[in-house]
Amino acid sequence: MADDGQLETIRLGQGVSYAAALALQRARRAAVEIGEAREALFLLEHAPVITLGRSAHASNVIVSREKLGDLGVTLAETDRGGDVTYHGPGQLVAYPIVHLARRGLSITRYLRLLEEAVIGTLAEFGVRGERLQGYTGVWVKGAKVAAIGVAVHHNVSFHGAAINVCPDMAHWQLIVPCGIADKPVTSLQQLLPDAPSVDTVADSFARTFLLALNLEAERVALPRDR
Repeated sequence: MADDGQLETIRLGQGVSYAAALALQRARRAAVEIGEAREALFLLEHAPVITLGRSAHASNVIVSREKLGDLGVTLAETDRGGDVTYHGPGQLVAYPIVHLARRGLSITRYLRLLEEAVIGTLAEFGVRGERLQGYTGVWVKGAKVAAIGVAVHHNVSFHGAAINVCPDMAHWQLIVPCGIADKPVTSLQQLLPDAPSVDTVADSFARTFLLALNLEAERVALPRDR
């Protein structure tokens, strides 16, 4: 599939291993880099995993590998920015593969665009998300509801955002989330009397992300490098 300027939404379902999702992202990213594939938005739920980004401190995983194994949680080092985070069932993970240079996006602007998409998604369910000065991600009344971390290779982004819908919140007690010890983590299930399903949130995020991306495209000319 050649790059025709369109973004393809791909649903990978539940229980996706971190290694499998990372391999898919890298393969699509490489194809986008050389114009052999469309940009993509992967939507999924991971099997329980703690990931360590490029800035991670091992001490922010506060239980042993043996304890993680007993709980069915794997540990994975990765190449996104940021510290330690958790992914698992009940959490929507969105991995956009976007050619930033062709869309006139800096990394900083792209991070803000991801936050805008999450904030727009939350608004559809009556939740007021916000940015917190000095931190990446989306927050509700001082508690983080969505983590964001990306990597860029040859101007193409991968990794992305994770929105807590109805995950097992006890799993965040295994880590210092994103290395931030004094800020709690929350979920839509905790914030709403009747939380939406992960699939419903995925539908919303796909809409809001594409809207944010298209509005950005209208703001700047889209330079094509081929």
